[in-house]
Amino acid sequence: MSARTETGWSRRLWGSRRRPITILALLLVVGALAAAGYLASRSHNKEVFSGLPHSYSYLEAESPGQVQLHMMSLSPDNVILRNAGRPLREVPAYGINGGFFYGEDLLSIAIMNDIPVSGAMNAYGSGWFNAKYPRGTLVWDGAANEFSVQIVSSGDQLSVRDRGRYWAQGGISMNLTDDELWSAAATEEHLPFADDKRMRSGMVYDNSGKLWLIVTPTLCTAAEFRTAIQDSVPGKGLEGIFLDGDGSSQMNAEEAVLPGDSRPVVQMIAVNADRK
Repeated sequence: MSARTETGWSRRLWGSRRRPITILALLLVVGALAAAGYLASRSHNKEVFSGLPHSYSYLEAESPGQVQLHMMSLSPDNVILRNAGRPLREVPAYGINGGFFYGEDLLSIAIMNDIPVSGAMNAYGSGWFNAKYPRGTLVWDGAANEFSVQIVSSGDQLSVRDRGRYWAQGGISMNLTDDELWSAAATEEHLPFADDKRMRSGMVYDNSGKLWLIVTPTLCTAAEFRTAIQDSVPGKGLEGIFLDGDGSSQMNAEEAVLPGDSRPVVQMIAVNADRK
């Protein structure tokens, strides 16, 4: 009996000694795999973005509400609205995610010079329409040299001076200069999950003509994201739109790659690789 008892205790003691060693080993393996994944990701990103012109400025800021903003500023003439169809970190272009989508259908306006980025004019899912509702659409009128946010349902309704010199990106109005209006307007335009804590993205311009592409990996409400932009984005007379959010909130920059949840996105707002 005593021999069996000793054997039983011995096994229990060895088990209690080995368990911390096993857990430590597992932690070391997990850490090594994470480090290898990070290094592989960095190497992959360098390969994907190698040689691209750097025609934007990068800024990172954290608002008083602790919302971290990653921002790319550029001239509106350096914007290309384009198809993605993949997670952005696999696309050889700097920029951020664009508008809302479902499957392969683009549900937000994305038009350059009267040509939707994902199909034919007047075709569903092509980028010609803000599906279901009139929504805030950020428009660069190249002929007039001015920005605006227009509440429209389709490309036909856009007001521009020259249909061959503009681009239009659909989203949801931020109304950054009107704190009383913005929430009601966002509700009317059906901003998804406004009160949830989610990753978010947006597109903002100032009265000097500078454009900002903005992504936060911080889980925050739409109100918190909007306030962080008001607090942290340089410039006066800010105005802009919310873009698609949550796992679609993705950024490719030389300084930071934000993968969201690595889901494929249909459309991106890209930096023109032909301009330096």
